[in-house]
Amino acid sequence: MQALVKTTSAPGLTQISWPDPTPGPHDVIVKVAATSLCGTDGHIYRWDEWAQQRIQPPRIIGHEVCGHVVETGRDVSLVKVGDYVAAESHITCGRCFQCRTGQAHVCKRYQILGIDRDGSYAEYVSLPESVLWRTAAEIPPELACVQEPLGNAVDAALAEDLTGHTVLVTGCGPTGLFAAAVARVAGAAVIIATDVSDYRLGLAKQLGVDHTVNVKTDRLEAVGDAIRELTAGEGVDAALEMSGDPGALHQAFRSVKNGGRVTLFGIPTGQVCFDLPNEIIFKGIRVYGVTGRHLFGTWYRLAGLFKAGLNIRPVITHTFPMAEFATGFELIRSGQCGKVVLIP
Repeated sequence: MQALVKTTSAPGLTQISWPDPTPGPHDVIVKVAATSLCGTDGHIYRWDEWAQQRIQPPRIIGHEVCGHVVETGRDVSLVKVGDYVAAESHITCGRCFQCRTGQAHVCKRYQILGIDRDGSYAEYVSLPESVLWRTAAEIPPELACVQEPLGNAVDAALAEDLTGHTVLVTGCGPTGLFAAAVARVAGAAVIIATDVSDYRLGLAKQLGVDHTVNVKTDRLEAVGDAIRELTAGEGVDAALEMSGDPGALHQAFRSVKNGGRVTLFGIPTGQVCFDLPNEIIFKGIRVYGVTGRHLFGTWYRLAGLFKAGLNIRPVITHTFPMAEFATGFELIRSGQCGKVVLIP
């Protein structure tokens, strides 16, 4: 098969012929219909410090995927050949304290598809049956393959009820955009989004965001002005910090009302200092850290959100044949895209 492989400890990927995978007893082989680019894959592509410490070449990368089951291991019982599936990228141990107490999304010994084992940037991928998610046939591949990152947004947005609430989303990368779409369908009253890219703020508007602020070109005070005007000076009920930018982190805590909540999803590149008394403690704020998705509660909730009218189509801005992967990664670097999808 053809696959995109991190062959050496250097920037880039190589498209090469690679042996077809074979299933273990509890594994299946999925013919990949679509696989999307993730920020994590961008780190690996650029071969930054994190990637150098985490990835051991050669490795097929990629972890956001959908496709059809074409072969099953001898002990597989949950799916059959022909099933249309997506995949949870976290492969958990099932034995640690977290797994045994309903917290498998923070398993201490999980493996990640495309990082710890060969991933989805290929014509075929081997997956444990335990991570597969049967997907409705009416969901097209370019949407079905992003259910994994969309789950991050579901957990970030719906850590608490948003019905009738005012929401601030800081950072309109793909997951931030997904979070705005989830907040909209969940009944948020007013959604404010910030970013440094007019392109991505335009996508946010297409998703139903009420107010957008470019923190790079607009007055920094514009965010605070908008929030005060829209909330009678109270602040937002919930802030979803999706960027990891230190300025956005402080904005999230300053913008939420006393007794509100802040969800943290974006990853800073270094340590960030906070005024804990005034930004968090004295305001009585609830803070949620989000990593991955609740297994598999988030996936069931996501299926319901699709039925309720969740619209993520505007986020999927580019689709390329797998051979044009370099163009996709350049778009991610430039920020002039939403979600980029590859078709083997």
